[in-house]
Amino acid sequence: MSALSDLISQIENPDLRARIQAETDKLFKQKKFGLVFEDHLPETTLLYGTPIRSGMTAAPQNDTKRLLTVLSINDGECIVADNATKQTFTIPASDLVAVAQFGEPIYPSLTPIDSIYNNTDPDAPAHALIQADNYHALQLLEYLYAEKVDCIYIDPPYNTGARDWKYNNDYVDSSDTYRHSKWLSMMKKRLLLAKKLLNPADSVMIVTIDEKEYLHLGCLLEELFPEARMQMISSVISPGGASRLNAFNRTNEFVFFVMFGNSAPQALPLSDDWKGNIKGGSRDTLRWRELRRASTNSRRIDRPNLFYPIYLSTDGKKILGCGKSPSFGEDYQKWESPFDNSIIIFPIRPNGEEGNWQLSQTKLIEMYQKGYVKIGNYRGVETAFSYIAQGEQEKVENGLFPIIGRRDDGSIIVDDSKYEANYIPSTQWWINSHDATQNGTKLINSILGRGRFDFPKSLYAVHDAIRFFVANKPNALIVDFFAGSGTTAHAVNLLNAEDGGKRQCIMVTNNEVSAEEAKTLQQKGFQPGDPEWERLGIARYVTWPRTVCSIKGEDVNGNPLKGEYIGSELKMSDGFKANVVFFRLGFLNKTAVSLGRQFKELLPLLWLKSGGKGKCPNLDTTEIPKMLILPENAFAVLCDENYFAEFEQKLIHLPQIATVFIITDYENGFKRMSQSLSVQNCYQLYRDYLDNFRINVLT
Repeated sequence: MSALSDLISQIENPDLRARIQAETDKLFKQKKFGLVFEDHLPETTLLYGTPIRSGMTAAPQNDTKRLLTVLSINDGECIVADNATKQTFTIPASDLVAVAQFGEPIYPSLTPIDSIYNNTDPDAPAHALIQADNYHALQLLEYLYAEKVDCIYIDPPYNTGARDWKYNNDYVDSSDTYRHSKWLSMMKKRLLLAKKLLNPADSVMIVTIDEKEYLHLGCLLEELFPEARMQMISSVISPGGASRLNAFNRTNEFVFFVMFGNSAPQALPLSDDWKGNIKGGSRDTLRWRELRRASTNSRRIDRPNLFYPIYLSTDGKKILGCGKSPSFGEDYQKWESPFDNSIIIFPIRPNGEEGNWQLSQTKLIEMYQKGYVKIGNYRGVETAFSYIAQGEQEKVENGLFPIIGRRDDGSIIVDDSKYEANYIPSTQWWINSHDATQNGTKLINSILGRGRFDFPKSLYAVHDAIRFFVANKPNALIVDFFAGSGTTAHAVNLLNAEDGGKRQCIMVTNNEVSAEEAKTLQQKGFQPGDPEWERLGIARYVTWPRTVCSIKGEDVNGNPLKGEYIGSELKMSDGFKANVVFFRLGFLNKTAVSLGRQFKELLPLLWLKSGGKGKCPNLDTTEIPKMLILPENAFAVLCDENYFAEFEQKLIHLPQIATVFIITDYENGFKRMSQSLSVQNCYQLYRDYLDNFRINVLT
């Protein structure tokens, strides 16, 4: 840098020298170490169904990459300016589609499309499916759940070169020179937002990928989350192998686990598939360890105080006591036992070397009296002893191994018939239930029929990956912003059914149709936004129907689902006790929000921010009430601060109200009122909402 600065200083033209210095400074500020890729221009999202307003960015329906600024609207005709050429012209509003550019402040809302309520438990939160571009949905989720999410599970596009994902409204295929950097740019923007959702003290992000991008993804995750611990596992999802031209057949994919704070995989009871991967095999019985040390520090010189005599009765059934540790040089072989009819046993190793015991004299006698020490077959001075270590003792004392008797030597006999050991598996997963064909494709075909979705995840692959981190969190909040066919919500419902949990899942997916379907629809004269097009989009044609059907326990034709869920006795036809609301993401006018004209549109957001309890509320009128108290939803809104005294009095008798929103422009007044209320959460509207989306924009 100093050499370059010296060269620049030699440029005589001051304007040229200053310009080159400025550009050089800019380059050095942007220099990256590690993963290097192009930061592409901000993406855009086409907002079909959003009304065209003056001042917004839009694009012609037949040329969605041409960005225009709407200058004015009169009688359905818009005067627009081309953002590139600055030329102005007139175009019907009906020929335009609204455009959101990433990085611009947006003010989102949620419009309910459909819902299913199959759980009457008032404390059960509803899941949510949000139809939206996931970047803007993540901005919304930050407002709702900043640092509250326990687990993010995503299965992003694998960037294989097939026409399976879009960047700036165009499919990215193998011929695109910038395919990899576009993918990384797309992922980086979303991961940075996702980071804001995760609880920094204890949460995990799980990302699946194949061999095309796993190296890039790993570097990106390390760069964006340096404070986290990261591990990658290999998971076999196609035991038969998927053929690759001039290459090995592909059987596996990779799963990154990015762990924050105290997050760590939990030891769980696992099937025999998992146990085969565990060194030493499975141990579903009480484990007795050899008393004579056999591994490190096993010689007398390593632990001289643990080289001492044990006095054993000559019938081999009773430990009579222990002696002191002899000093080096002392001829202990000539010692005599202080007990009649007994022998002396020292910890002599099989090769004749002096060893040591695992326990001190005092601890040995204490544990022997409890029945935690067992005498082996009598072999004179070579008789072996075993004992139960601390962790196994806790299993006995906690009732996992009930004591049902004692042996002749006084050691305990336990009932291990109902015990199931818990394990943390290795990083190589070859689990039969993770077969994506059998438990992904065939499962979704049995629900929706053939041809609706290609390459869905195995339900159990998602279920197991999440379970290692939320098995001990019955109220976990789980987010999937590449929801695809809806496997994550299905897996969360299965987890809840298995252990009675009340975990909540928030899914996000767009409503794109496949490239082939788009071509067919266009040939028929349809375009995005038309009902015929929207009906075949992934959110409405796959994700939502799969979610509804799995909850009802029936296929799309109303026939009961067949079979049971693997690893449990739950019948698929029984469905799940779960509630889900299907939303479409929309955008509000900032001025209208600040003037209080969008209260009805914001109500679903307030419901989700309060925990999503009960049915999503809806106002039948545009008239804003003085206050809105919703005990069944566990939240309340004070719309007119002049009624605070009455509002406060009513809340005294409603302890289930945990969240309150107060509409006021005055910070001091809000502080005074919020401090007077005995609620867990209190927010100032509309400032809390507007400030969030004005400040949290891409820079």
